[in-house]
Amino acid sequence: MEMQQCGLCGSTQLHDFYEDKRRVYLQCAECYLVFVPKSFHLTPELEKAIYDQHENALQDEGYKRFLSRAFNPIEARVDIPALGLEFGCGPGPLLAHMLQTRGYQVELYDLYYHPNEVVLTKLYDFVTCTEVIEHIANPSQIFELLFGLMKVNAPLVMMTKLVIDANRFATWHYKNDLTHISFFSRETFEFVARKYNVSVEFIGADVIVLTK
Repeated sequence: MEMQQCGLCGSTQLHDFYEDKRRVYLQCAECYLVFVPKSFHLTPELEKAIYDQHENALQDEGYKRFLSRAFNPIEARVDIPALGLEFGCGPGPLLAHMLQTRGYQVELYDLYYHPNEVVLTKLYDFVTCTEVIEHIANPSQIFELLFGLMKVNAPLVMMTKLVIDANRFATWHYKNDLTHISFFSRETFEFVARKYNVSVEFIGADVIVLTK
């Protein structure tokens, strides 16, 4: 059997966290990341097929309200005009549209829908990463990339649902999406802050601001 390794800190000190009919979930003893082993990951083709079903129209008022929780921290921290990156924007980059309407400049990157790697060579005043990190098998690579694209004092505004404990995980709808493979807790983000020498702030239940 292949040796399992945490995709955030590289530790092999892992323990069983939960198991359902479709997958098992391990937890790292070092950074507390809960993750799905590689043998249960979807192929890129199956993963994209699920993303293609998402309906995030620019006119969707409910989705605008949802994304306002990421929009508001940027507006509170970053002056206009400023250049930002929406990382993992998906097929309908609504947050970028909201920010552009407000007066910000926003570049787009998405592995499947906007794979323009030129935007990964610039420096940004802010970065957004909403409902993305839970899809990533090796989150350390993404954090290293994003922090490397950020100016000093730039915020990385993330949205992802947070793990509370194993009992609540058992009935948690968030784990049922088969494209979700990495699950963070407050303790995990506090580990990220220490590892990359950034500050961390939690806003509400699922917004995390990491400032360089």
